[in-house]
Amino acid sequence: MTSFFLRLLLPLVLGLAAPAIHAAGADTRPIMLVLGDSLGAAYGVPAERGWVALLQKRLDAAGYPARVVNASVSGETTAGGLARLPALLERHRPRWVLIELGGNDGLRGLPLTRLRDNLRQIGALSRAAGATPIYFEMRIPTNYGADYADGFAASFGEVARALKAPLVPFFLAEIATDPASFQDDGIHPTAAVQDKLLDAVWPTLRRVLAAGASR
Repeated sequence: MTSFFLRLLLPLVLGLAAPAIHAAGADTRPIMLVLGDSLGAAYGVPAERGWVALLQKRLDAAGYPARVVNASVSGETTAGGLARLPALLERHRPRWVLIELGGNDGLRGLPLTRLRDNLRQIGALSRAAGATPIYFEMRIPTNYGADYADGFAASFGEVARALKAPLVPFFLAEIATDPASFQDDGIHPTAAVQDKLLDAVWPTLRRVLAAGASR
């Protein structure tokens, strides 16, 4: 009796699973993996209104065949991103890795040598997996002194130059001095300015995509 029911159910199970398998394999666009913190995870903002979701819409509208995978986690550090990256690279096999990390390291006063080392390793792992690392410059207030803040901001450009990788200039620059652009915590941008964040990221991504298309 048991074998009878197994034979009866097996086609139903396979029939239900087949569409999901087909759907997962149907999208062959190269992957753009976003490895970020709360800014990438759209903290306090509906996910569909965050700049990462808007990035997918802009790529589609501009005719760039890329699929965005958002692996951002609120509170993430460069060490946490580095620890998660191998599994993400194995699972998604991205062509580009957007490295929007470091802000939480700076707010915790992480030694800059460790910050730069983590960033280098993230870029090196991405390159070894066949992906182009794209760094995001980050800045922090001068809570730990001007020397630390200046060295922190410079770290992203230093690592990007060392790896000959693209660098997105500080993408909060346009809104950084406008309190109305931030939620009540004074840290996370509101939904209303997510398009401005994307506008700051887009020129670098467009150059990277154009360079890849011309090869």
